[in-house]
Amino acid sequence: MRPPIRLALLAVAATLMAGGAQAASFNCDRARTADELAICATLKLNDQDVRMAQLYDIAQHLVAMGGRAAIQDDQQAWLKTRQACGADRTCLARAYTRRIAALNQVLERVYKQGPF
Repeated sequence: MRPPIRLALLAVAATLMAGGAQAASFNCDRARTADELAICATLKLNDQDVRMAQLYDIAQHLVAMGGRAAIQDDQQAWLKTRQACGADRTCLARAYTRRIAALNQVLERVYKQGPF
């Protein structure tokens, strides 16, 4: 990864983490669905949720406007998949693993388009 890209990503990640990396990407006090409650109650899922949210936010900032809509659509479809898992922690962990991998692929495509 080129140094300017690395610095930009570190700045975005630091900004995101300043909001509190100890909590899920959503307000656990307002969690009502089975998937949200399971995520809030399970450290590993909570950590995966935070990581996914960071990658999603970075991708939203780095992808050209035309690609943002596709990422948003994919995120909405993924949220439905996550919700379908209910409280099944294994299903939720798999869903997060797949979504994180997909977002990493998006970012890899952006990196290959450099230099920035």
